[in-house]
Amino acid sequence: MMAEDYIVFIVDDDARMLEALVELFASYSIPTMAFGSAGEYMLAEKPDVPACLILDVELPDINGLDLQGRIAERGHPPIVFITGHGDIPSSVRAIKNGALDFLTKPFSDAEVMAATRSAIAQDRSDRVIRAEALLLKERYLSLTPRERDVLPLVVSGLLNKQAAAQLEISEVTLQVHRRNVMQKMVAASLADLVRMAQKLGIPLNNSRRVLGRDD
Repeated sequence: MMAEDYIVFIVDDDARMLEALVELFASYSIPTMAFGSAGEYMLAEKPDVPACLILDVELPDINGLDLQGRIAERGHPPIVFITGHGDIPSSVRAIKNGALDFLTKPFSDAEVMAATRSAIAQDRSDRVIRAEALLLKERYLSLTPRERDVLPLVVSGLLNKQAAAQLEISEVTLQVHRRNVMQKMVAASLADLVRMAQKLGIPLNNSRRVLGRDD
């Protein structure tokens, strides 16, 4: 991994632990941003790059687990919790709410490095998925209202004649709309369009038969 294209955020009110972690990552040429409280972390401007959030459970302002809940809706990097007072309920809550790992102090350098690398790799993957989903949504929004009517009928396996009859338009007009849908969605085949529709949450009826074809 190139050091300039990712970062590690560290939130811990223990100055010695904070310094030790910053020095550890510096020894691997990994950039960091360190914070002594949850409030500092939430207010700070952060680079929009793949990241890992190393988060202490016990913080001076709000609990690390509560911070996890507050930032859940905003989108945040994978979290690696660290704590000197680990307990099973806390670790279960953290993992259940999406934390990648839960390390109890004292942990080894190898443990925190392994967890951090896994978190950054996951964030990279999540970012790709979100970017693809956004692009797919933008393509869908580029369709005209009539093309959006045509899309679910086509991916449900209806023949052009059947879809045209349902929309009360001519088969020729239906074919024009279908071609436009394929082009705007950048679908290489009907099966490809079906997969896109599934990702968009468009209801499919007879999609199994469609996926078996490559129109």
